[in-house]
Amino acid sequence: MALKTSSPRKGGTNRGNGPEGIDSIPLRYGDDPYVWACWLYYEDGMTQGEIAEAMGVSRATVNSYLADAREKGIVNISIEPARLASLTIAQELKRHFGLADCLVVPNDDDTRPLIGRLGAAGAQALTKMIKSGDTLAVAWGRTILSVGEHLEMGPLQDVTVVQATGGTTASFAYTPELTTAAVARAISARCVNITAPAIVASAQMHDMLLDEPLIREQFDTLARANRIVFGISSLRPNSTIHTSGFFESVPLQHYLAKGAAGVLAGRFIDERGRPVAGPLDDRTIGISLEMLRGIGTRVAVAGGFDKVPALLAALRGGYANVLVTDAATGAGILRADGVTSLDGKLSQRQKSTPVANAYRTHVKKFLNNPNDVVDEMLDGLIAAHRPYLLPVVGSRRALVARNGPRPGKVGLVIGGGTGHEPCFVGYVGKGLADAVALGNIFSSPPPDPIAKCAVAASGGVGVLFVYGNYAGDVMNFEMAAELVEEQGIAIRTVLTTDDIVSSPVEDKEGRRGVAGNFFVFKVAGAACDRGMTLDECEAVTRKANDRTYTVGVALESCSMPQTRRHNFEIGPDDMELGMGIHGEPGVSRERIRTADEIVDTIMDNIFKEMKAGAGDKVAVLVNSFGGTPLMELYILFRRVEQRLAAKNIVIEANWVGHYCTSLDMVGASISILHLDRQLADLLHHPCQTAILTINAPETDGAARG
Repeated sequence: MALKTSSPRKGGTNRGNGPEGIDSIPLRYGDDPYVWACWLYYEDGMTQGEIAEAMGVSRATVNSYLADAREKGIVNISIEPARLASLTIAQELKRHFGLADCLVVPNDDDTRPLIGRLGAAGAQALTKMIKSGDTLAVAWGRTILSVGEHLEMGPLQDVTVVQATGGTTASFAYTPELTTAAVARAISARCVNITAPAIVASAQMHDMLLDEPLIREQFDTLARANRIVFGISSLRPNSTIHTSGFFESVPLQHYLAKGAAGVLAGRFIDERGRPVAGPLDDRTIGISLEMLRGIGTRVAVAGGFDKVPALLAALRGGYANVLVTDAATGAGILRADGVTSLDGKLSQRQKSTPVANAYRTHVKKFLNNPNDVVDEMLDGLIAAHRPYLLPVVGSRRALVARNGPRPGKVGLVIGGGTGHEPCFVGYVGKGLADAVALGNIFSSPPPDPIAKCAVAASGGVGVLFVYGNYAGDVMNFEMAAELVEEQGIAIRTVLTTDDIVSSPVEDKEGRRGVAGNFFVFKVAGAACDRGMTLDECEAVTRKANDRTYTVGVALESCSMPQTRRHNFEIGPDDMELGMGIHGEPGVSRERIRTADEIVDTIMDNIFKEMKAGAGDKVAVLVNSFGGTPLMELYILFRRVEQRLAAKNIVIEANWVGHYCTSLDMVGASISILHLDRQLADLLHHPCQTAILTINAPETDGAARG
């Protein structure tokens, strides 16, 4: 079925600018002509004659498609919500970024790993595009390997698959060589590898290798590529760019400090998609960004909420003209680029009432000068909690516990942005954190106050850093660690990653640290206070993080002091699931439900990962994001207790209240720590801070903060 170029129509444009070789059903409709016809008819408002011309079929066939679609249940005058949402997001991504096409995988219940779903979708995209005589360049990574594993094509002739970067001797399964070979094998193509390392020791070695006739011939093949498939890596600590070992010889802090947001085929780009210069420029063997952008069909396959900044950067830079991603990530990209119409379209198509902006445009706050809010807050906080903490000399953003650090004890340093109070600053005191470094609202503290905290907390046997898994925090804490280690202080680091909705289970190390920080800080502080060694403190803290599970839900977004406006609008019948703590939208937007139904959704997600059996013990935190009162939190806790009791899981300790907020956000999170004997013992260890006091384990097994 050949695709004809349609004439201009209502709400549409000419369709003659698709990527080379796409001459059948547009990618975003999958393999289903019924969905294509229904979308054009019901959503684009085209006539059956216009649809027939666009699809290259007769008007009678279009009429048959529409009738059969109703009989098959594809159309009930509404498209199934998950498919509708993903198709709406695909259309908006295509329109907003000028893509040739876009395929968005619907959100599901996480029964299938995201990488596998993206791999299958990417394979579907390539199947529609690759033709006899093509040269396909292939970058490397876990997702692109999955594309190759899912790819099945009929017989083609004279197809060449060429490696887009140099190789590696690493042992993981998704090396450039293995990824390229998997794709070539799937389509019975000639495979051309780049027989040189991806990164060499010097610019001279780079030039010398590229002068070799064999490698020059391989690059000539790469230069003839008319299609490329590639993944996009974030700079989170779990990302392929970190775990591959490719860049061990170069500190990635250099690129982070210069604003790098993502990596394409070993090349760094900033948030606008511009190349980020660095020490690897003259030592990297592989496709350049300019060369990549010159290829006709450029298919990016990537997903996961943590990759939103990197994907947005790649799209802004024009490196992809076909995108394969998931619905949550696609929505996140659009929101991050200021697309405000998406939520209205999703809500309208789900028959929700439009967001009403009644009469007030600003949120009322107790402020003087909004630019002084952090400093004035710290003035009041230090004055109010003098018995527990004081500023480190020479820094207003570094606070140390009065009764925490002591000789022979491992020091515990925590930290992050302000706006989360009482988190971070409220957990400094005897038996908990020895020092805290604070940044601006939702921003990482700079390296200098972190280093001052480490020195102040040091008891001569090392310092443990514990903080949330965010790129800015990772960069600044790592820079501080280097400064402090030069002074002879040993540093260990544990990143908190308790937000189970922020990345799929196979990418646990990429998750965000949210309210579950509370449990991880508590265990770490107790271990340090008991005189455990630095290695032991690190190990038990890591165990606490691995056994902590958090999901958050927001009903209203927060508002920044400088703007006094909500960061984004949530419709009156909507809620955000998978909420972070930095004012960004959640992972998905859903219809608001009753309190019990919301808790059930959260607990169902937690039970998928937490392997607790009858008789096991847990600790529970029901946390307000700032604007949700205790009355509602107790309603949530009531249902949490019922769900745990139904599985005969015992609540050893619980806390209900404001423990890790996001300014004035209306919403809550539920965190569960799956206890063993050691964790339970450390959780009950006495501590005394401005916010949390535990005197001794209570006989009935309950603890309160």
